[in-house]
Amino acid sequence: MDVKNAIEARRAYRSLDPVAITDDLIWDLARAASLSASCFNNQPWRYVFVRDSEVLAKVCTAMTKGNQWTERASMIIAVFSRPELDCVIKEREYNWFDTGMATALLILRATELGLVAHPIAGFRPAEVKPMLGIPEDMRLLTLVIVGKHTTVPNPILSDKQLHDEGERPPRLLLERIAFVDRVPDGAPVGEPIPH
Repeated sequence: MDVKNAIEARRAYRSLDPVAITDDLIWDLARAASLSASCFNNQPWRYVFVRDSEVLAKVCTAMTKGNQWTERASMIIAVFSRPELDCVIKEREYNWFDTGMATALLILRATELGLVAHPIAGFRPAEVKPMLGIPEDMRLLTLVIVGKHTTVPNPILSDKQLHDEGERPPRLLLERIAFVDRVPDGAPVGEPIPH
């Protein structure tokens, strides 16, 4: 699969089947992230790859109601960083951008390997960090839920989540997110996606 195909194939599925999580898989994903660009090559991203069933179950207790489907995860990857690990130029803290880029490469590599790698925001970081030994001064940015996609819908999903399993949620028009040479006056750049 080439990069373009991996980008097209990547989906945030929630209906998962188990998949074997080997050391080779973990280090393959970590290697993909490690090759990402970063300010002065500071590499501010940090990951905990959780595959032990008892630790997975513990982490799942810190999920919000809409993310109970994560109980079917074969692996959960905790993504964390802090500003001091990367360039801080005035108000620009590059670690967040650089960690996001590295995590995107990890997700694309997982997709290329036929896996679902679904980043989520619905969890309680203050509970997860001590479970995984993440230092207090680090910010836990996301959890990436990893498994094998199944077409058998997970019965715990909401109607909207079930809909999104079958059909990719709509994307903004390119004219709304990309501009050539300058942002036109009155362009709706600051408007959020209507939900």
